[in-house]
Amino acid sequence: MSDAKQDALGEGDNDLTQAMRYALSGGKALRAFLVLESARMNRISAGTALRPALAIECIHAYSLVHDDLPCMDDDDLRRGQPTVHRKWNEHTAVLAGDALQTLAFELICETRETPPQVQIALIRSLAIAAGHRGMVGGQMMDIEAETSDAPYSLEQIKQVQHGKTGALIRWSARAGAVLAEADDAHWQALDTYGECLGLAFQIWDDVLDIEGDAKEMGKAVGKDENRGKATFVSHMGLDGAKEYAAELVHKACTALDIYEEQGDCLREAARFVISRRV
Repeated sequence: MSDAKQDALGEGDNDLTQAMRYALSGGKALRAFLVLESARMNRISAGTALRPALAIECIHAYSLVHDDLPCMDDDDLRRGQPTVHRKWNEHTAVLAGDALQTLAFELICETRETPPQVQIALIRSLAIAAGHRGMVGGQMMDIEAETSDAPYSLEQIKQVQHGKTGALIRWSARAGAVLAEADDAHWQALDTYGECLGLAFQIWDDVLDIEGDAKEMGKAVGKDENRGKATFVSHMGLDGAKEYAAELVHKACTALDIYEEQGDCLREAARFVISRRV
């Protein structure tokens, strides 16, 4: 996947393309994996699913570049390396993020052997997941939470994370069903899986902000607690948050019953999400 991400940018060696390649490097590529695996489960080839998998990695990378900016989280490190605006400058980081976002939709349009109506469905759903009703909207709520007069309630935190983190994970999980034009039952199974996985992923991020090691994670920890920010851990306690994450993973795994043993790899991925150290 690492080579494929670099190849997606084509030729070019200016500051912009270098920053884009840098932003795409490293990481777990969880979202791309979900696209490829959900496609396999729906009898869609890896070649057909590759472009949507690359597309979601571009969207995710752009979101991290912008999230790290001084006007957002003002982070110096990402994946153990200087953030894009630290390695280059702020305007390069903004433009690299913008370019990665538009590249994502270009890649979906290049999806091999995919009917136009499927490309349109992927583009429309990704635009919703990444936009004001999804990731960007969740990020806005997350920023507003830091200046709110009262800490966010647990339900408000869930709403933030369903957008900020969950929307792209949910899109990734059901992409295979969209590519296959699968029936409602198979689509819904992957949608439920993605919804539960996305929330569990964010809860575990909150856990790692308390328990994680900065060197191992490649970024600062303890930021939420230092800011007095309301999180799943602050509402539920460390043990309560872990228990809730485990419940969500169980629900995610059960949702894949319709796929029988074909869903085992995604079940393992869900279990990994709440055992990871980074």
